[in-house]
Amino acid sequence: MNDDLLALGESTSKKIRNYSNGASISMATQTPEQLPKLPSADQRDAYEAKVNAELDKLNARIEEFKAKADQAKADAEINYHSTVEELTSRRDALLAKWEEMNNAGEAAWQDLQTGFETAWNELAKSFETAAQHFNK
Repeated sequence: MNDDLLALGESTSKKIRNYSNGASISMATQTPEQLPKLPSADQRDAYEAKVNAELDKLNARIEEFKAKADQAKADAEINYHSTVEELTSRRDALLAKWEEMNNAGEAAWQDLQTGFETAWNELAKSFETAAQHFNK
């Protein structure tokens, strides 16, 4: 054969002559033993099945997390509405005490003021608790 070509299977760069214009190019060659072994079709299929099974597990976990997030949102919304209803109820009770105080005579007003201030302080504490809970 041509002297420009090295023996097939030799692990080195070899020159291949382009006979149309006389130019040479270098090309790395490897022996068949040096080439990476390709997996058999069965090995590839088994690997693909393993990867698909793991992806299915990941997808299931993601869906589980989404469901938990949705449940947490629903629980938080229920808690939020419950707290708002409680605060509204306490405010309404406070307004009723205020009305009662304003309509009471001078002697009763003093007695009602203590109850009003207690209700006011309880409402303020409830608002503080709610604000801390919702601002987490």
